[in-house]
Amino acid sequence: MVEDVTFRVFRGEPDEDGVPTGEMIDYTVGMDEGMVVLDVIHQIQAEHAPDLSCRWNCKAGKCGSCSAEVNGKPRLMCMTRMEDIMEETSENTPVIVKPMQAFPLTKDLVTDVQWAYDLNKTITPLRGPDEMDWKFDQIEADRVQEFRSCIECMLCVNTCHVMREHQLFDEFAGPRFFVRLANLEMHPMDEENRLEMIKDDFGIGYCNITRCCTEVCPAGINITDNAIIPLKERVVTEYYDPIAMIAKKIGLR
Repeated sequence: MVEDVTFRVFRGEPDEDGVPTGEMIDYTVGMDEGMVVLDVIHQIQAEHAPDLSCRWNCKAGKCGSCSAEVNGKPRLMCMTRMEDIMEETSENTPVIVKPMQAFPLTKDLVTDVQWAYDLNKTITPLRGPDEMDWKFDQIEADRVQEFRSCIECMLCVNTCHVMREHQLFDEFAGPRFFVRLANLEMHPMDEENRLEMIKDDFGIGYCNITRCCTEVCPAGINITDNAIIPLKERVVTEYYDPIAMIAKKIGLR
């Protein structure tokens, strides 16, 4: 059964100074059973606005391309079912779709995430012994396997107040990269010490563990409890724990 749904979509691009400019435009299209938000966006492109810019690739929740804000919440459009959206949307109220607000606007629903690619290059990769047999306990493998499910959708970064409200992109690595750093730091074969960089360059102290990043992660990664808090604990032990510091000086660590 087809029913009409109205989407209020942001349309615009940066001005000469890079400031986002645009407006919210209403589009009404027919919605079929089983559709997701990305389906409706594609229908809007087909029927009303062929120049509407929207980034997507796999439509299976694996590439992280179609990140946007739907009714004020960061989500993957391809994994957000319209039946759920209609349940949370008041009758005769349009569904609001905006680009991620933490990143610079490119056009319409597309944002510039070049920052993430640049930061990724600054992280020291896995460094182990010259001869590795790659044998370790299953519990060690399980601990880091969760982090490898990250699809780099940047929804966690978009919802983080340090990035979204304060724009501390030069001082704070953000939850996505604390996941990557946790993956490296907890890897049983890694011998690199990144704690000083995590403390100073990546500013882990800015995170006040509100768990907003964990709440929006489409991969279900427990970013706060399993990645950020353990990294914070390691930094505290290394640089601020007086007993650990004494033990280190006398050679017990």
